[in-house]
Amino acid sequence: MTGRAEIHHQHRDVTGGWLRPSVFGAMDGLVSNFALIAGVAGGTPDAKVVLLAGGAGLAAGAFSMAGGEYVSVASQRELALAEIAVERRELQRNPEAEQDELAQALVDKGVLPETAAEVAAQISRDPERALEVHSQNELGVDPHSLPSPRLAAVSSFLSFAAGALLPLVPYLLGATSLVLSAVVSCVSLFAAGALVSTVTARSWWFSGLRQLLVGALAAALTFALGNLIGASGL
Repeated sequence: MTGRAEIHHQHRDVTGGWLRPSVFGAMDGLVSNFALIAGVAGGTPDAKVVLLAGGAGLAAGAFSMAGGEYVSVASQRELALAEIAVERRELQRNPEAEQDELAQALVDKGVLPETAAEVAAQISRDPERALEVHSQNELGVDPHSLPSPRLAAVSSFLSFAAGALLPLVPYLLGATSLVLSAVVSCVSLFAAGALVSTVTARSWWFSGLRQLLVGALAAALTFALGNLIGASGL
């Protein structure tokens, strides 16, 4: 036997700060701007008005998503850092008690008491390593892998803008009705849902159809509302 454990498989990163805002941003951008464009198109046949509304929806949504994601992740990070600071002070003030606490945590996970005490003693010799282990055990966070607010904000902005741009493309190319925009949006909705299946346990067709139905329903209802308002002359 060698001293190095053989690695038989790898896992994808499920804790990073980029995946959730990117996926959510693209989906939200596509669905919300498709629905917005459909609603305006239902109320007026003027393609310039629809294009203006879609462009405003893209800009407003992208900046809103980026700002909200930045504040949310920054607050989460600041809370984690504050609690990590508390743990660091405890390790400095009461190292023996913290070592005993770590040993007990290992025992609770099924490690023999003698082995747990030895492992806890070895880990506690390195203050930074001890802080990392205690933070993971007690807070569920890694002090060296906290999510980045900037990364989350940029991911949200770019992904929302990319998703929101798709329903606008036909109008930017000269389309004067909702038909082409609806076709592009529906195809994109299905493709986006299928793409998400690569990082989930769902099949590509299920994820694609689910996203298509949700987006199409939102657009249809908004189109009906816009048509009703436009017909009433409000």
